[in-house]
Amino acid sequence: MRDIGLLILRLAVGGLLAGHGSQKLFGWFSGPGLKGTAGWLESLGLKPGTPWATVASASEFGGGVLTTLGFLHPLGPLGTMGAMIMATVKAHWGKPIWASAGGAELPVINMATALALILAGPGRFSLDHVLGIRLPRALVIAIAIVGAAMVAIGIGSRPTPPPAPTAEQQATTTATVERGTETP
Repeated sequence: MRDIGLLILRLAVGGLLAGHGSQKLFGWFSGPGLKGTAGWLESLGLKPGTPWATVASASEFGGGVLTTLGFLHPLGPLGTMGAMIMATVKAHWGKPIWASAGGAELPVINMATALALILAGPGRFSLDHVLGIRLPRALVIAIAIVGAAMVAIGIGSRPTPPPAPTAEQQATTTATVERGTETP
């Protein structure tokens, strides 16, 4: 039963994460594609946006596919962890936890699931089990360190503040306020 539970978890979470990543990477399922994702990530301070968008999208899409298949474990859940930590800190931090308020509810659930899969393994119904694959621990640790370093760099980036208003914009705003025609 444990292996069936792991399979269901991998299929649901990995499949949805792969779909979410494909929105960002390829523009599938009404997603923004790489260009739209790059622009959004730049607004969060991740510049230049295209490399960050490529890494984030590949982490979600690739992590989802690897998780779904139970292949090269634990690289899929590790990719998910990196993408979800970045999403939590860069896009949801400082908001209430619930998704309806723009919070990190979904990324936190994805992180918890990824951690559970890292600890439990992919189970018997996985490509790793069928093919007898077990990645060397040193390789997994090295990949995790590189991923953690990239997350740290991304978290440390700051969004660019909006440009200061031009003299003309400032004069228009001042005149509008003085006339009392400013709208809230």
